[in-house]
Amino acid sequence: MNLSLLESPRWQDYELLDSGNGLKLERFGRYRFMRPEAQAMWKQSLPAASWNEVDGVFQPSSEESGGHWQLKKKISEKWEMRYPLEAARAPLRFSVMTTPGRHLGVFPETAAHWDWYARLIADARRPLKVLNLFGYTGLASLACAAVGAGVTHVDASKKSVTWGRENQALSGLDDKPIRWIVDDALKFVEREARRGAQYEGILLDPPKFGRGPKGEIWEVYKALPTLLDACRQILAPRPLFVALTVYAVRASAIHLRQSLAEMLADFGGELDAGELVSRESGAGRLLSHAVYARWNAL
Repeated sequence: MNLSLLESPRWQDYELLDSGNGLKLERFGRYRFMRPEAQAMWKQSLPAASWNEVDGVFQPSSEESGGHWQLKKKISEKWEMRYPLEAARAPLRFSVMTTPGRHLGVFPETAAHWDWYARLIADARRPLKVLNLFGYTGLASLACAAVGAGVTHVDASKKSVTWGRENQALSGLDDKPIRWIVDDALKFVEREARRGAQYEGILLDPPKFGRGPKGEIWEVYKALPTLLDACRQILAPRPLFVALTVYAVRASAIHLRQSLAEMLADFGGELDAGELVSRESGAGRLLSHAVYARWNAL
């Protein structure tokens, strides 16, 4: 079994400048930020002066993902970034900002997935419906819609769904069919199965732990097998792709691959698994962010 390291080399508005000593130095558009990165177990390659010339630093607290931003310079509340989607005529455009957590509204390493989805949809040349679960600020949804798919975007956070709608407008995709839904992922999929809904593509990007809009508790190790079984029930007879990405857990890409292999055993096709990585623009070292497994029908 071969495992892949997926990079996203098409970025112009994002850059991993350096990492090390439990930190990473990044550029989001015109701003530079320092964030914690437990997996950066090596020494920093850039001089201290480069690390000191940042616009903001995330200071973590004792709570997981908790903390606050310490801004060194005045920055915009929101600013725009772009991604040149390979299969689309125009780039994706979206807003980013510092949030109460350590994130800024985009996970740049997932752009490798965006290009993959978009190529498959563009090459299929048939009507397709895609379900994006745990869709966050909607960039994967926009990538699919930009090349012709009808998309259902589901996230438990009303704020994230509102942000996704704003990104749709920024990208000039208001005429594209995207349903924006605030709901618990598993409950939504189970209702779709009862309604007889079917999808040719399913994207899953579940958190390690979370809560639904009505307080539903999500723990990835306990809930993921049930969710994959439910997703199997809403796959169309001719599915095109399924992708699963998991952050902040000690799972192996092998485990994700085996889970999808069981889910899609009747469909043939091709399975790929590995890690999503970013390459430092200076030293060229790879920083791993997440494990993934994905399937397509060939």
